[in-house]
Amino acid sequence: MKYYLIGGEASGDLHGANLIKAIKANDPEAEFRYFGGDRMLAEGGTLVKHYADMAFMGFTEVLLNLRTILNNMKFCKGDILKWNPDVLILIDFPGFNLKIASFAKKEGIRVHYYISPKVWAWNQKRVLKIKRDVDRMFCILPFEVDFYKSWGMDIDYVGNPLLDEISLFRAEPDFRNKHGLNDKPLIAFLPGSRRQEIERLLPVMLSITDKFPDYQFAIAGAPSFDAAYYKQFLEGQPVIPLIFGQTYDLLHHAHAAIVASGTATLETALFRVPQVVVYKGGAISIAIARMLVKIRFISLVNLIMDKQVVRELIQEQCETDTVATVLKEIVKGDVRDSMLADYTVLAKKMGSPGASEKTAELIVADLKNLR
Repeated sequence: MKYYLIGGEASGDLHGANLIKAIKANDPEAEFRYFGGDRMLAEGGTLVKHYADMAFMGFTEVLLNLRTILNNMKFCKGDILKWNPDVLILIDFPGFNLKIASFAKKEGIRVHYYISPKVWAWNQKRVLKIKRDVDRMFCILPFEVDFYKSWGMDIDYVGNPLLDEISLFRAEPDFRNKHGLNDKPLIAFLPGSRRQEIERLLPVMLSITDKFPDYQFAIAGAPSFDAAYYKQFLEGQPVIPLIFGQTYDLLHHAHAAIVASGTATLETALFRVPQVVVYKGGAISIAIARMLVKIRFISLVNLIMDKQVVRELIQEQCETDTVATVLKEIVKGDVRDSMLADYTVLAKKMGSPGASEKTAELIVADLKNLR
């Protein structure tokens, strides 16, 4: 059967790659075509467009890049029709994927959605469009089951695919030597995968280093950028390793971390690394978000636990002195111990690996039942 996947950012590429691998185990004749990234490409099939050309964050940024987004959408629709897949599998990325879902449904193409859009955060009436346009929804956060049920929609809860990826991780024995790290406690910087995130957050992260002389630092580089891009931020700084493709190794060795809001906050927690969550957006985007967003927290850790486990420093709070103060609280002491205890509860809530395999089984079974 033919599977068309759309993952429009780094996390979508990661989960899409694991899903492709699992689908192949259930359907050896499977063919794949997708919007994604290098991880999906490594699993085979045809990469149509890389997510690096698609990921724009914030209301203002979307407006400034509207022509590019509309061109990508037009191209995607045409490519889907030309290839005529048995199923379209959308992975998160709601601004783009919900419009593609509506298009595909009208064209009679079966639509599966893997990793629900965060419709519980704002504009919850989008659930009605999902109910109309999506044939099967596969969710990865425990609280989403009750949310969708409140709107009269049954979904499949499959667990979280991050657990799959983490379960496959094997630490590189020579990681510290390879990257010039010494025996000092390591603080990891995870400034995100989008250009706007990196440009707003990495300078703040770097600005706190002189306040922690007893620690060393390392940066998780985004796969869609190279070392030359990061050079602009590192000029005039002490030597700080820039590490690509080994974020899990970095977290494995980290004593604490400063992390851009997103999937990485949950990964960091599952590696039991105390963290400070940071986020900065355009002023207009943030003002609009504050009017529309209906949730108390932005980090997945706090959302799943339904309480503040990690500190979230948003917009004006995301500045040198505040970040440094909060970081000092988690490198040692009671706040650190409390966070680690909450991480243990979080891990139990998340359950066991197997989300990719379960989702793949459900997708393939659904298609076979239609034949």
